[in-house]
Amino acid sequence: MKKQNKTYKFIISGGGTGGHIFPALSIAEEIKNRLPGAEILFVGAKGKMEMEKIPAAGYPIEALWISGLNRTKKWKNINFPFKLASSLWKARKIIADFKPDAVIGTGGFASGPIMYVAQKKGIPTFIQEQNSYPGITNKLLAKGARKIYAAYDEVNRFFDKNKVVVTGNPVRKNLENEYTDKKEAARKFGLDPEQKTILVIGGSLGAMPVNRIVEKHLKEIKDNNWQLIWQTGKNHYENFKKYKDENIKVMPFIQDMASAYAVADMIISRAGAGTLSELAIVGKPVVLIPSPYVAEDHQTKNAQALAQKKAAVLIKEKDLENNFLSSLKHILTEDKASQSLSSNLKKMAKPNATKEIVDDILKEIRNLEN
Repeated sequence: MKKQNKTYKFIISGGGTGGHIFPALSIAEEIKNRLPGAEILFVGAKGKMEMEKIPAAGYPIEALWISGLNRTKKWKNINFPFKLASSLWKARKIIADFKPDAVIGTGGFASGPIMYVAQKKGIPTFIQEQNSYPGITNKLLAKGARKIYAAYDEVNRFFDKNKVVVTGNPVRKNLENEYTDKKEAARKFGLDPEQKTILVIGGSLGAMPVNRIVEKHLKEIKDNNWQLIWQTGKNHYENFKKYKDENIKVMPFIQDMASAYAVADMIISRAGAGTLSELAIVGKPVVLIPSPYVAEDHQTKNAQALAQKKAAVLIKEKDLENNFLSSLKHILTEDKASQSLSSNLKKMAKPNATKEIVDDILKEIRNLEN
């Protein structure tokens, strides 16, 4: 039997993009809420965004000298064997020094070495898979993991079904409780709550093809008296800030996403897994423009999983010229179409994902102690 005063230790690893980092932080917060005395150590990749985001959230992090394989410029992989050897050596040291009760991986190459070493040492490992099509790291680690917490049923094709628990993706804490009154939200943005409003979120860095197609159709947006909240991304803001006016709100990044979601009548977005999980909780009609440039073409597969259930409109980048404006008009002028998309998307919401994941992890490690 375990001692009642046992202090649990967890390593959480995953990174490279916000899609891996924010679920990791959500899981960490839930563990700390449940077990205030728990020790949590993050492991990430040297030079990647987790090395900034994790300390900013108040958690310690160790960096591994690791990167993903470059699939187009293979000559750039010349250092990969050295990076892998270095990362495995450091991962062994981290495990030996910290002595975790469990290691949780949220995907990305950063999680590979520490999860592999933990599995070799018999430490329970858990995977959180955000996408409908798993990345190579999680595919390689799945056999040694105790449980795989998935967002989509589709991953059963790739993993042992007995290990998969479909929980949905962890989202920002209390997103479902952050609902803001539409009139109040419109006031914050200086918009008219009676007018239709389009929200464009192309990611924190921005998506130029999304920005360009919005720019191309600004005249039609204005002619239809539609309002626009346009997150350009910090990399592209300077190119598009000139279009600001009374009804067109252009900004590099939206801090108050709860208000932006509340005022929106429709949302145009990339199709990152974490974003889609948030959008399902929000339940507004969505046009998804997946990035074709991410590993394994994850975003297209994520968007297809929603489009097949008639929970979103999918437009591939190559089809933007032909389909963008007609999709906007269909959603913003056809109430039945809008309501159907909204209803179908809400059915896919899993607001308790983080709680269910942590419940199961704690149950698993406590069972192992008995």
